[in-house]
Parts: sequence; C-alpha cells; structure tokens
Amino acid sequence: MTPPPGRREQRRAQTRQAISDVATGLIIARGFEAVSMSEIAEAAGVSRKTVFNYFASKEDLVFDRDEEARTLLREGMRARSGMTPLTAFQSLVRELLEGGHPLLRINPGAAAFWATVADSPVLVAHARRLQAQLTDDLAQVMAETVGRPPDDAEARLGAAMLLASMVAAYEKGLASQALGEDPRDAMVQLIVRGATGVLAALAGTPYTDPGARP
Repeated sequence: MTPPPGRREQRRAQTRQAISDVATGLIIARGFEAVSMSEIAEAAGVSRKTVFNYFASKEDLVFDRDEEARTLLREGMRARSGMTPLTAFQSLVRELLEGGHPLLRINPGAAAFWATVADSPVLVAHARRLQAQLTDDLAQVMAETVGRPPDDAEARLGAAMLLASMVAAYEKGLASQALGEDPRDAMVQLIVRGATGVLAALAGTPYTDPGARP
C-alpha cells in the first residue's frame, strides 16, 4: 500500500535528514574534499541516485537547512509587518535566541561544523552565496513591508548591514564559547551594534521610522 501523503512526506523528510546527518558526520571527521557522494550513499544505506534525489550537490548536503532559514526569515518578518523592518528583524532574532533555535545555537557540534566549513574553500564560497541569498530575501521583504520596489537601494543597504552583523555576532559567539565565556552575551552585543548602525544609516526612512513616508 502507498502511504498517505502526510506520512509519505514525513518519511521523505526523515530520509533526507538521515542522509544529511551521515554526510555531515563523515565530512566533519575527514574533511569536505575527502568524502565522496558514493561514500555518503553507502554509509547512509541508500543508492547514489537517492542522495541526488534529495540534494543537488555535496554542498547542499552540508547546508541542508538553507531553505528552512530563508523561510523562517521571510515568514518571521512578514508576521511582524506592523513594525518597522528594523524592529521586526530585532524582534525575530531575539525570539530565536531566547528560544534556542538550532540555526543560532552555539555548542561543540556547531563549532566543529563551522571549523569544517572554514577549512574548505568550496564550503566557504557556498556559505557566502547563501548569505547573499538571505540578504536578497531580507531586502525584498523589507521593501515590501514599507511599499517600496523590491530592488530599493536603502532596503539592500539595511539588509546587508543586518545580515553582516548576524554573521559577525555568530563568529564572536563561537570564539567566546571556545574561551569558556557566554556566547549569547557576545552575540547580543554585536547584534545591537549592527542594529544601531542601521538605525543611523537609514534614519528618516520607513525602515527605521514609522512616521516616515515610503
């Protein structure tokens, strides 16, 4: 019998996650370039074709939560459309930090993951492309919220500054954890500084001022 759609999708999600978990473990242990897709398939107990059915590339296996992050950002910002984009972004980040969301969590596993990324030029380049995509998404939803064109330059400026501050904050959090310090405190400090920079850069615009005209 064919499982009902809900169960079928659940099984697909479980298979996808299992493949990604196996791949991440192998890559952290041996390095990105040293692990082949065939080895990943064998270790996961599936065919090479099955791996490619779920992931277009080995990089996608490593960054398997990219679409989740993009969806979370877009939906989280749109759910706060009654706020200015800057306030909405701060509110979303605060909620994720306080809730211990996996995408912002810092622990030994996250440290090992990002150390592996840093050791691979291919993964570093891929991570930068993903950051650029997130920046585009954030800029578009910021512009949408205040009724400006999706390519609005001020929206792109604000989005780039906010995402760059998040990357810097996460890196600071990883470094603080390695020193035995509280990573969350370190992250919050840089996130606040980034928001302060956006507040200054976009002063008098609807991105920071609810009384400004679109």
